[in-house]
Amino acid sequence: MPEPAGRPRSGARGRRLAAGTGLALTLALGPAQPASAAPVDQPAPATRCRLTDPRLPEVSGLVEVGDRMLVHNDGGDSLDVYVLDGTCAVVTVHSAAVDPYDPEDMALAVDGTVWLADTGDNNGTRATVALLALHADGSSSVYRLAYPDGPRDVEALLLAPDGTPYLVTKEVLGASQVYRPVSALVEDGTVGLAEVGGVEFVLTGTPGGPVGRAGQLMVTGGAVSPDDRWIALRTYTDAYVWPLTGSDVAGALAGEPRRVSLPEAAQGEAISFTGDSAALVVAGEGLGSDVTVVPLPAEAALSSSAVDADGTGSGLLSGDDGPPPVAAAVAAAVVAGVLVWLGGKLVRRRD
Repeated sequence: MPEPAGRPRSGARGRRLAAGTGLALTLALGPAQPASAAPVDQPAPATRCRLTDPRLPEVSGLVEVGDRMLVHNDGGDSLDVYVLDGTCAVVTVHSAAVDPYDPEDMALAVDGTVWLADTGDNNGTRATVALLALHADGSSSVYRLAYPDGPRDVEALLLAPDGTPYLVTKEVLGASQVYRPVSALVEDGTVGLAEVGGVEFVLTGTPGGPVGRAGQLMVTGGAVSPDDRWIALRTYTDAYVWPLTGSDVAGALAGEPRRVSLPEAAQGEAISFTGDSAALVVAGEGLGSDVTVVPLPAEAALSSSAVDADGTGSGLLSGDDGPPPVAAAVAAAVVAGVLVWLGGKLVRRRD
């Protein structure tokens, strides 16, 4: 059994906003680009389904794969990933004998590995955080990480196309820091993190979240599009989308994003791209929360993909000639890997 990720047995997790935790007033690498772009015209969001299963009280991470969604809760005493259909009904649950501390976000690798960022730390007390992996062969792994400058609260994981994980901090004042490992991850070992950039968020006036206007500044989730052309970060109220070149996540975040106002939600934390990379899928904590599809801004959607009448994507940033071969191969590999994962040998708990 892997070493537990370190969840407090008392059950007291300090879930919400310890005062004075991790206020990033300056960034060591110089000023970041403010994520202040005004929203552009976009089609209206559409509610896909509602989370009503009592096993899903705190959905914090989400990845869409085909006609399924993978979600996880913010909490629990085992590592559980729920597979949902398009009505938000639980199809099955994949579990691993890992005791998480505070898992906050989820990402999917090309080989079908599901990664969870066990990085929540509202009280700023964790000496290390962890990335937890559920592999397609049914095994699980714990990879520990240590910040160079003390504890940080992180709810957003961006898994670059080359497999490098990036962590983006959640800051009350909106100055988020971006970290990545300094070397390859080591199973059951600890690898250092290096600060590689930052993003500054400003007040937008978009309603939502549990903490008033501060929720407009606090990063609660991240995602990379299936075609590897976009990355997104969300706050409690808004999503920000940047174009991605190669695997340069830090460089992308230094650019100008497009802001998408999200539907008002009590505690929105989860974000994913749809399979055609043309829209975002968002969800949040609390039973009765909606899973909502939010189209990307028109400029981004048009440059990202043109959807044929049969629903297939073509012309990803390349006119009408279809997606570049590498992007198409990666997308196909992701879907294939997840299908293997869904039918793998992980411990399952069914309805």
